[in-house]
Amino acid sequence: MSASPRASAESGESAESQKTDESVRSSDKPAPLDSLIRHATDNAVSWITLDRPETMNALTWDQRERVIALLASASADPDIRAVVITATGRGFCAGADLRGAPAAGERITGDVARTLRLGAQRLVAAVLDCEKPVIAAVNGTAAGLGAHLALACDLVLAAEPARFIEVFVRRGLVPDGGGAYLLPRLIGPQRAKELMFFGDALTARDAERLGLVNRVVPPEDLEKTAREWAERLATGPTRALALTKQLVNASLDTDRTAAFAAEAAAQEINMTTADAKEGVASFVERRAAEYRGR
Repeated sequence: MSASPRASAESGESAESQKTDESVRSSDKPAPLDSLIRHATDNAVSWITLDRPETMNALTWDQRERVIALLASASADPDIRAVVITATGRGFCAGADLRGAPAAGERITGDVARTLRLGAQRLVAAVLDCEKPVIAAVNGTAAGLGAHLALACDLVLAAEPARFIEVFVRRGLVPDGGGAYLLPRLIGPQRAKELMFFGDALTARDAERLGLVNRVVPPEDLEKTAREWAERLATGPTRALALTKQLVNASLDTDRTAAFAAEAAAQEINMTTADAKEGVASFVERRAAEYRGR
């Protein structure tokens, strides 16, 4: 099933970006990048849909760059107030597809670390740093970088058939793409090590039980639930949500004194927004608030 809106893809991108946004499928037939990473805006929600089901939506470098660019665009666009990342077919994302990477010469020391910094880690950071709330609507298997892409999102919805796999150990690799950063913060070090040491597939229900997933729904309800959640967020106080996201994410890496100082600074900034003034006025006037995301 497809967990994406039926709205047509946006056409507001520049001619230059349309010219460069091209990719090649694993098959011999080339396809434009915007057909592999589809984008549509609907009711102030940016929908990013991975659409290469024949590869379980494994991400090539250029597809990853498009997702990063779309998240940056969502941050900067005041008319976008929430983001949904989802996919088509049986897989959410099977991780990185290195077959689409630019040709490289002989590998030297530092190449791998640089590739991770500029690639998988940038993708995860783009989700964590997006100034709008990001929902993952996980339709199927999320493995390796694909799992970390989902778990970096602010809220995670999963269809019942979805699975999460820390696949790295199966290949003799260290978890990358932010996995060793994300998982201990979400479920604690012992559970994180269990998943990473064994590489066993985690069902959607087990992921929910551990706290990796907010809610598990039947496959036919995934798009509807994601839409309901995203549109509810899109009517909220957007800047307050952005500051709240920033505070929560930063709180896991700081002490109480710094966290309290950051909280006070965030509230100071937030009180200058039109939405904060509207929220207070609506309370005094005993009416429903009408937030505009400003």
